[in-house]
Amino acid sequence: MPSIFSRIIAGEIPGRIIWRDDVCVAMVDIRPLNRGHTLVVPIAEVDRWTDLSSDVAAHCMTVAHAVGVAIQEAFSPTRVGLMIAGFEVPHTHLHVVPIEHMGHLDFGLAEADPDPAGLDLVAEMLRTALRVARHPDVV
Repeated sequence: MPSIFSRIIAGEIPGRIIWRDDVCVAMVDIRPLNRGHTLVVPIAEVDRWTDLSSDVAAHCMTVAHAVGVAIQEAFSPTRVGLMIAGFEVPHTHLHVVPIEHMGHLDFGLAEADPDPAGLDLVAEMLRTALRVARHPDVV
């Protein structure tokens, strides 16, 4: 059975995708740790990030960097955190999270029912920041 990420990537279920290329997508997390929380997900459905090819892993990190810069521009957090946990969905995903302190990386505090309009706004703010930075793979 395909992961929820594979289903979003395939367009079977909606997602707020802000970046798409031949290797990965970036999408706004529907259970954000903080406003602007974005996931970078390889298109290949690989459970453990250590099982990705080094090329795919490096590409995902490059996209996470671009998304992190966009988060910094759009939300001006103290830091942009990056984390790979791998327990929630059996499909590799990098969490790119605007943070003010380490507590913003606690999954127990994720927003369970965020406002959909707010998530749409976050997606558009990040797309705008990525376009300003002249990234060609913005959705």
